[in-house]
Amino acid sequence: MKPIIGISSSLNEHVLSVPIDYINAITKFGGVPIILPNLQVDAIESIVELLDGLLLTGGGDIDPTLFNEEPHQNLGTITPERDEFEIAIIQKMMKLNKPIFGICRGLQILNIAIGGDMYQDIYMQSQNKLLQHTQLAPRSHTSHFVHVIEGSRLSDIVQVEKFKVNSFHHQAVRKIPADFKASAIASDGIIEAFESMNHKFVMGLQWHPECLLSKNDHASTAIFEAFILSCEK
Repeated sequence: MKPIIGISSSLNEHVLSVPIDYINAITKFGGVPIILPNLQVDAIESIVELLDGLLLTGGGDIDPTLFNEEPHQNLGTITPERDEFEIAIIQKMMKLNKPIFGICRGLQILNIAIGGDMYQDIYMQSQNKLLQHTQLAPRSHTSHFVHVIEGSRLSDIVQVEKFKVNSFHHQAVRKIPADFKASAIASDGIIEAFESMNHKFVMGLQWHPECLLSKNDHASTAIFEAFILSCEK
């Protein structure tokens, strides 16, 4: 039986939306996608019971009060209902040791849900001289390199030390809690991936691998294959 993968959705003026690339990625590697709502926190136990895995998608910014900060002047649009729903479902999925894969915003909300924090705006808050992390090229273009941490699960999956990714973010992971570790970084020190050391599959990526599958990108293919494999019953 094919694994059922819940896909988080953006909420904008009472409209739920999910880019088709996420759905295509799940079906391409043998999963059955289900689009998740953002307004049913009291139904999360029933939802999680149906799921074999969770894909956390990209989107807008995250409410900084969730990690005890006031809003920075460059904070973008936030969606409190989405934050609340995703944090709750992440925590429930982790308790049940069900696979979670976070992409871009998904990596960031995953880190907040486990007790980490983040840069509200890397260009204003990071002390490092930064690369361009909000590329102006098409989404299928890879714009900068990431360096994979030796010994990480990501390293086992992609089997390379460095590869190129696309980049569409101004927020980023800052501190990762114990029992989790960075698994890829950009040359400017921005954390590009992290993973759990104690769960079946809990991993977040700052880039968008779903947009690179059309170019048969090796790393993107390997990561989605590993995620879906971990979700199989």
